[in-house]
Amino acid sequence: MDRLLDSTNDWAVYLATILLIIGGEEIGAAFARRGRQRPPGDADRLLSSLATPSIGLLALMIGFTFAMALSRFDARRAAVLNEANAIGTAALRGQMLPEPYRSIVAPLFRQYAAIRIADETSDLKSPTTRDAIQRSLVIQNTLWRTGMDAAAANPRIVPGGLFLQALNTMIDVHEERLTAARSHVPSVVFFTLEGIAIVAFAFEGYGLQLASVRSRVAMWIMAAMIGSVIMLVFDLDRPQSGFITVDQRPLLDLVDETR
Repeated sequence: MDRLLDSTNDWAVYLATILLIIGGEEIGAAFARRGRQRPPGDADRLLSSLATPSIGLLALMIGFTFAMALSRFDARRAAVLNEANAIGTAALRGQMLPEPYRSIVAPLFRQYAAIRIADETSDLKSPTTRDAIQRSLVIQNTLWRTGMDAAAANPRIVPGGLFLQALNTMIDVHEERLTAARSHVPSVVFFTLEGIAIVAFAFEGYGLQLASVRSRVAMWIMAAMIGSVIMLVFDLDRPQSGFITVDQRPLLDLVDETR
């Protein structure tokens, strides 16, 4: 299910949600029309009364899902800032290395920062992103070997140890950012949310049709509103594309500073 949602466009989620909600409401109204040949009984009144608690449950689920998506979005945004700080610290400590090691690591940090910006432009499973991650690992290994060579050549010099410490932090933050990017609201939560919306509007359509006060236009507007909120939560949870994206400004500033 996760793969299905990862490959789904935000607008497809929006349109599917609207159609499913309208379909649920139409089904509920159709059942009410079929029972109009007899006077409303206790079962009819019970079904129509279930609309209000169902809408309340839908609102609760939307709030719950939004909180989950927002916490994950904040973690991704914080990971970008942490990685920019870690790269910047390692690059500054690399300037304290003796030659020729200083000249070796300086351009590698510029390349590394630029590659890390590219990681957020597409899905993590895309060939472009996987290639960028692989190049990041190659640069990490090159930097680490260079730092080890510098430390071995001058074992009593403090900058070599400080550089390796900062480089180790940079490598750790790299994996933390990838983990944050992979963390999504479970797909079952979104499918449950869609199911509750369909059932809630089916009860609503049943009750309104039974009371002869049903308005299709009003239901369509309500479906569009609910669909917009669900699409917003979905977009917030998958910021690689769509309207809401993780700001890359910390890394962009770092690249400009290291030129």
